[in-house]
Amino acid sequence: MPIVKYPRAREPLYYEWDRKAQKCGLRHTVYAVNGDQYTGEWLDNLKHGKGTQIWKRTGAIYSGDWKFGKQDGYGSYSIPDPVTKEYKRVYTGWWKNGQKTGQGVFFYPNGERYEGEWSDGVRGGWGRMYYLDGSSYEGQWEADQPNGQGMLRLPNGNRYEGGWKDGKKNGPGRYFYVDKGQLLEGTWAEDIAKCGVLVDFDRDKAPAPTQYPIPKIELHDPAGVLAEAQALLDDSNN
Repeated sequence: MPIVKYPRAREPLYYEWDRKAQKCGLRHTVYAVNGDQYTGEWLDNLKHGKGTQIWKRTGAIYSGDWKFGKQDGYGSYSIPDPVTKEYKRVYTGWWKNGQKTGQGVFFYPNGERYEGEWSDGVRGGWGRMYYLDGSSYEGQWEADQPNGQGMLRLPNGNRYEGGWKDGKKNGPGRYFYVDKGQLLEGTWAEDIAKCGVLVDFDRDKAPAPTQYPIPKIELHDPAGVLAEAQALLDDSNN
């Protein structure tokens, strides 16, 4: 009986070509169809490891760690100045899955700066913000706004310490009028003090104290009502 030999099954040739085209390890600059370019390490055809990406449309540069095609780890992001064309650093810090996450420093175009924690690309956790007018906020953040406990310090030295919600003073807090030598301790809602007690505080050190000190409230009991009430309370306890 004749022996029939079947041809050995072979995968299409383009499978082999595709495997050879897969980018792994350190590569020279690779250009995308849209003009973006990347120089660095690859894994299974994805940016993975150390590398630098330049976006053609904006001219922005990211240099740092990558993981499966996205910024992940430590890296810096810079953009060119529209006039001088010199690169200005925008963010330096930690990334996760393509978003700013963890500790980092962000430089705003108007000169303001944030140093602290990030969550999914926005300010979240504990951080310090330096504003253009010279004021600063240090405390808790959530959803890119001051939320929780924090301190706002104004350029004249006055400061607020207390609760915040959605970027506004909210809840128990203390406002130090350092320029006047006074302290307001009370409760805030939507950035407005609703109730509290105002007392003198380091009045002798204040640069511009009020004309007269806040008078102390003395409790008078000419009829002895309080003393009688206290005596009745003591008798009931005996």
